[in-house]
Amino acid sequence: MKKLNKLAAAAMTVIMAISLTACGGSNSASGDSATADAAGAVTEAAATEAAPSADGKTYTIGVCQLVQHPALDAATKGFEDALKAEFGDNVKFDEQNAAGDSATCSTIVNGFVSENVDLILANATPALQAAASATSDIPILGTSITEYGVALDIEGFNGTVGNNISGTSDLAPLDQQAAMFAELVPDAKKIGILYCSAEKNSDYQAAVVKEALEKAGDTVTVYTFADSNDVASVTQTACDENDALYIPTDNTAAACTEAIQNVALPAKTPIIAGEEGIVAGCGLAALSIDYYGLGQKTGEMAAKILKGESKVSEMPVEYYDNPVKKYNASNAEALGITIPDEYTAIESEE
Repeated sequence: MKKLNKLAAAAMTVIMAISLTACGGSNSASGDSATADAAGAVTEAAATEAAPSADGKTYTIGVCQLVQHPALDAATKGFEDALKAEFGDNVKFDEQNAAGDSATCSTIVNGFVSENVDLILANATPALQAAASATSDIPILGTSITEYGVALDIEGFNGTVGNNISGTSDLAPLDQQAAMFAELVPDAKKIGILYCSAEKNSDYQAAVVKEALEKAGDTVTVYTFADSNDVASVTQTACDENDALYIPTDNTAAACTEAIQNVALPAKTPIIAGEEGIVAGCGLAALSIDYYGLGQKTGEMAAKILKGESKVSEMPVEYYDNPVKKYNASNAEALGITIPDEYTAIESEE
């Protein structure tokens, strides 16, 4: 009898436990009301508050963009769209623009570190450099970065940064950019390279293109401006002394295309540039990448990091595939230059 009584008591204990579990489990993920009873079941409000998101997590991404510019804007949008497609409303962006000031980049990313965001997007080289100095723990992805080894002072860079940094590069093949001079302006034998002296990635591009042009028999002279205040005067000198100009992917030049156009076009000096945005503002042609697509690729990398599918330290820098030859139709007409059929006209934003 004692054994039977013990078994009966144990059975009652199990039944009570199951009943309590069922009451406690009445909170649904969709936030349906719980049934209250004398034992004190949770209220509908509490059930809604406790409801998990679709994947159980929400993410906050800090976005530091160096300057407002169509190419950088497109990269940021592509990045955010890729993450929204993956996480929906479970991802939030703290998007801030440094208005072209490197010191402001540092202020922005230090704020992200204080907020302990889940990931930082650094759009353009000064933003990446600021983020790298601010944290070695939070994952950082760069975009619109030309050469990570140059930007981060990594000797013998092999394609993988190896710590908390990775991202995408906007570098189109420089030898193919140099070859566009012979293709579009074959009579131009004196080429000036124009860029901002503060941008290390522009130094790198200028050196590679200079070597390629000199191998082709051209005379090359480098002209640098310190900031937007002297871009017009330096451009004037470069136009006076050369048949054509090359402008690499350079954020300061991209922000000063109107000033450059006002000098170069009256001087009838064609400009080959490293990216489409510069060409749209003041150039003739570029071997261009799709910055929105580049941003999307960066966003896909971020999703893998956030989901734990990849470690940022093991992710190699990625590049945009299949750059396209683009040209500025109005500038080509003003310069009297016929553009080959394989080039695509840049669509006007008007």
